[in-house]
Amino acid sequence: MEFKDYYAVLGVERDATQEEIKRAYRKLARKYHPDVSHEEDAEARFKALGEAYEVLKDPEKRAAYDRLGGREGERFEPPPDWDAGFEFSGGGYTHGESADFSDFFETLFGRRGGRGGFSGFDTAGGFEGAGRSHGQALHGEDHHAKVLIELEDAYQGATRTLSLQRAEFDSQGRLQPRERTLKVRIPKGIKAGQRIRLAGQGGPGANGAAAGDLYLEVEFRHHSRYRVDGRDVAMTLPVAPWEAALGTTLSLPTPGGEVTLKVPAGSRGGRRLRLKGRGLPGTPPGDLYVELTLVTPPAESEAVAAAYRQLAEASAFDPRAELGGNGS
Repeated sequence: MEFKDYYAVLGVERDATQEEIKRAYRKLARKYHPDVSHEEDAEARFKALGEAYEVLKDPEKRAAYDRLGGREGERFEPPPDWDAGFEFSGGGYTHGESADFSDFFETLFGRRGGRGGFSGFDTAGGFEGAGRSHGQALHGEDHHAKVLIELEDAYQGATRTLSLQRAEFDSQGRLQPRERTLKVRIPKGIKAGQRIRLAGQGGPGANGAAAGDLYLEVEFRHHSRYRVDGRDVAMTLPVAPWEAALGTTLSLPTPGGEVTLKVPAGSRGGRRLRLKGRGLPGTPPGDLYVELTLVTPPAESEAVAAAYRQLAEASAFDPRAELGGNGS
């Protein structure tokens, strides 16, 4: 996938105002409209203009796009969780033919599941229908955001202060980021992809109607030790060769607290041990999988080197037996 420089497509600076972006789009759209243009690449240019304008005219999409870095045509993959911490209202396509948009646009701003949009900024006000309500009470718009939480918080439950970014245009039409903090109760046992509803934290209602809700979609922050799949949790456990060969019982720290793990004698590297019910809490709870990896001590002393030589003399083990030959 190639990066799209939407500012270059419209020929505007990155700090261009909304009015400047609108003028640039209209001028170029007239020039390259397939019905009137004689340019050979008019249709492709016209589609590219529409896609660029779809992003840059929208404060949510534009603010999220500005978070990314890249140059036109460069190979690009969005960083993991690039959109976490953004609050958005609605999202998705506001108009235009989605089939005409590039994979780059679809990846960043395409419809996702049932919520119909990307994680972006919230617009100021956030209530599109307020100006057209003519006195009618209208419920506020629901907002959405993806947030990253610690795996340990999902095991125990916790209350955390989370920050969400928003964006709005100032009186000069320039994009201005804003941030708000919320105290959020993280339910015990919540999984990645599940949502936390904060009633009344969405867009304001009109004419006395209630505000919308804010839905926080939970993802786990990258953990250096654990991997999560649904409610199951996996980890890699280093063991010494003698622990694997002779077996051992050890204390193992887990997100849910310390547990006792028995490593059976004769274990090999890559063996997976299952601790039933030690994954994420739930009904039923997930399991914790421990994958053994053998770590050999370095022969840094004569005593250790001598032990290795003694082991080599005592054992007929050939680690390369499957390759054939005499193993030497």
